[in-house]
Amino acid sequence: MGTVVRFAGARRVEVVEIAEEPLPPGALRVRTLYSGISAGTELTAYRGTNPYLTRTWDDRRRLFVAGTDEPRYPLSGWGYSEVGMVTEVAPDVAGEPGVPAEGDLVWGIWGHRSEAVVPASILDDHVVPPGLDPLAATFTRVGSVALNAVLAAEVHLGETATVFGQGVIGLLATRLATLSGARVLAGDAIAARLDKATEFGAATTVDVTTDSAAEVARSFTSGRGADVAIELSGNSHALHEAIRSVCVGGRVVAAGFYQGDAVGLRLGEEFHHNRVELVCSQIGGPPARLAGRWDQDRMNRTFLRLAAEGAVDPVGLVTHRVRVADAAAAYELIDERPAEALQVVLDYTED
Repeated sequence: MGTVVRFAGARRVEVVEIAEEPLPPGALRVRTLYSGISAGTELTAYRGTNPYLTRTWDDRRRLFVAGTDEPRYPLSGWGYSEVGMVTEVAPDVAGEPGVPAEGDLVWGIWGHRSEAVVPASILDDHVVPPGLDPLAATFTRVGSVALNAVLAAEVHLGETATVFGQGVIGLLATRLATLSGARVLAGDAIAARLDKATEFGAATTVDVTTDSAAEVARSFTSGRGADVAIELSGNSHALHEAIRSVCVGGRVVAAGFYQGDAVGLRLGEEFHHNRVELVCSQIGGPPARLAGRWDQDRMNRTFLRLAAEGAVDPVGLVTHRVRVADAAAAYELIDERPAEALQVVLDYTED
């Protein structure tokens, strides 16, 4: 028997037993070591605000259409930041080029479950780089989200970027924008996160509870404003401030997962008068103009390479390693006391 983390309802987490799946041809069996909890997408499911819970996504027309007023629960196996060990390989793919072997550590997406049967093609060449802490590999997906936002921002050497929201993805974006040659102004409401932003290379920080990031950005750039802004908090007030922070013709990347109505976003003000470019970054694909050179796989591997080379230290963002049996407490911590946690990881090695 194995286990899977399940949302039984809004703010109701269960760890339930599941039967072992048979191993079909072309598949691998993976025993999970670590699984990172997303404080963005997963919390929308935990809280019951995710649009997939009450609407239906029409993939052909790329539209949300009317669904039910009641959230669809239970939800099993959410999570997209897993690392595990291959324990069994189907004979028909064993030894094939790129297919992980028994005993290999692999990274991928199979949700918060103790064991998964995964098609070998999905884990092709997904072996954790030698010498890299397996915990670092749990950041592959969130690192790609941050990298995608930085690519969408088109940061150039010598430019100034404001990064709003210094949670895990925001801190990674701060680091990646700095590596891209930008001077980064990092904004957040939590002092410890601003300290971490400085550690990750931010040239200056702003406590958004006491100061206007837009005003600080103007002072920091001799009145011009930032060249680009990346908004990762998912807060519409922060998106408005990101728009205010950039120069005439500046670019704002909306990379947060915004919920509900955009209260506080006033598009008749700086957005209109400064002719600001507003673009969306979403992990489903790279910016369209880069699609010939970048894809999701390249973003994943680029982030892992940067971590393996020591250019980015994702393990330094892990504040809590929690036994899977205590998953409910982990989600409660992230939801109710965000100042106490950055990356929370479910640790299957302790169960």
